[in-house]
Amino acid sequence: MKKVTIVAVVQPEKCTGCKICEKVCPVLAIKVTDRKSKADPDKCRGCANCEQRCPSYAIKMVKRDVPLMVGVDVSKFDRDKIEELCRKANLNPEQALCYCVGVRAEEVAAAILSGAKTPEEISSMTGIRTGCTIECIQPILRMVEAAGLPLVRIKDGWQWYGKTITAWELSDDIKAKYSSRGFYFEEDKKLLDRIADSK
Repeated sequence: MKKVTIVAVVQPEKCTGCKICEKVCPVLAIKVTDRKSKADPDKCRGCANCEQRCPSYAIKMVKRDVPLMVGVDVSKFDRDKIEELCRKANLNPEQALCYCVGVRAEEVAAAILSGAKTPEEISSMTGIRTGCTIECIQPILRMVEAAGLPLVRIKDGWQWYGKTITAWELSDDIKAKYSSRGFYFEEDKKLLDRIADSK
């Protein structure tokens, strides 16, 4: 569980309606309407991306009156289904996917099993991608793909950096080209498989 203690508040007199805040919010909690931003306190997960990137300093992170608890209770889901989804994504269920917030693969799997279909929905439910907002997009995309969901960038979702190739997807040409240069692709894959399969 993540305890969210701050929330984005827009100072409309400073807002120019540039939409940068909209583009950097990992949970789609801020929208520009009539050339002014408005943050939804129920959706905000306190990442401060909007505040940090606002060129007119129109957004402030303020302390919430009542902290918001965010997370998915993994114990309410079938453990076999959670493990199956994680293994399909080549991740260990207990593997941390988001170091900033501490979200593990099993919680992302539980969010997907409860109906989350996009990175934004998963972030909103679990808090993943509300720390640095950068590193954990890749394992989220792997989990979404492993669940058989389409990797479709929704209209308002901006913080996708594209799916990177994993050790399981490298072509034989790439392996042959770089294996003589000190890369150990097969050994790396075996180690990653052992991590994903460890209990």
